[in-house]
Amino acid sequence: MMKLGLINSAWVQADKDVAYGLQQTKDIGFDCVDIFIDPLDASAAERRFIKTECDRLELPIPSICCVAVGLIDFNPSVQRFHVDRVKQYLDLVDEYQADNLLLVLGEYIWQQEVIPPAEQWALAVQHCRALGDYAQNLGIQIALELEPFKLSLLNNVDNMVRFIDDCDHECVKANIDISHLVLAGDSAQEMLRLKDKAIHVHISDCDGIVHGDLPPGRGVVDFPPYLAALRELNISGTVSIELEYSPEPDQIVQWVTEAYQATAQLMAAAGLRAPHT
Repeated sequence: MMKLGLINSAWVQADKDVAYGLQQTKDIGFDCVDIFIDPLDASAAERRFIKTECDRLELPIPSICCVAVGLIDFNPSVQRFHVDRVKQYLDLVDEYQADNLLLVLGEYIWQQEVIPPAEQWALAVQHCRALGDYAQNLGIQIALELEPFKLSLLNNVDNMVRFIDDCDHECVKANIDISHLVLAGDSAQEMLRLKDKAIHVHISDCDGIVHGDLPPGRGVVDFPPYLAALRELNISGTVSIELEYSPEPDQIVQWVTEAYQATAQLMAAAGLRAPHT
C-alpha cells in the first residue's frame, strides 16, 4: 500500500501560514506531507518549527522539493553554487528524516542553438552523480521530476529513462508526475518503462494542454490506467497531491479537501491505498 500526501505549497501559495497548512493537512486526512522550503531562505527557527510541528501532528515528511535550474547553467560559478545549494537541501532531507529530495532540473538555453544540448545533458549527469554520492552518504535518495515543457531536460519518459541510465546511480531515481506524463503525451504503458527507476509520485489534473495542477476530476486526465500501471510498478512510497495557485485562495480548504477525496477514491479503487475511514 502507498501513502497519500500533499505538497504544502498549496497552502503557502494561498497565503496561509505553515502551522495552519500542516494542521489542515492532518485534519483533512492525509498520511504525510511533502515540504517546499528553501534552506537558504528559512531561518533555523523556521526549519525546527516545521519538523517539530510535523512530529506533533504525526505527519511524516517523505520528500522535500527543490528547483535547481542552475545545475546546468553554462557558468561554472553558477553550477558550483547550485551543487552546494542542493547539498544543503539534502542535509535538510536528512534532518527531517525524509526519504528523498524531489529535484527539478533546468531547461536547455538559447533554443539549443548556441551550446550543444549534449553539453548541458552531460553537466546534469555529472552533477547528479556527485549529488547522488552525497545523498548515498546520508542514506537518502534523489527523485528527478519530469517537466513536460518543450526545452526541459527531462520532458518525457524516454528522456527520463535515458538520464537515469546515464547517471547509473542507485540514489538517483525518477519521480512520476501523472499530469506531466499526460502533457508530455506519454501513455500509462510508457510509464511502465520506469520499472525500478521511480521512487515517488505526484498526482494532479490538467486540461491536457497547459500545466495546471488541478484537483483530480477537474481536468481531462484518465487516471485509472496510470494508477493501474503504478500498481504494476510496485513502488512502496507516497503519492503526493500537487496543487498550485488555487483560483480561489479563500476557498483553499475546500480545494485541498476535494483533491484529497478524489485521489483517495482513485487510489482505493486501484488497490493502492485502503479506503480512509
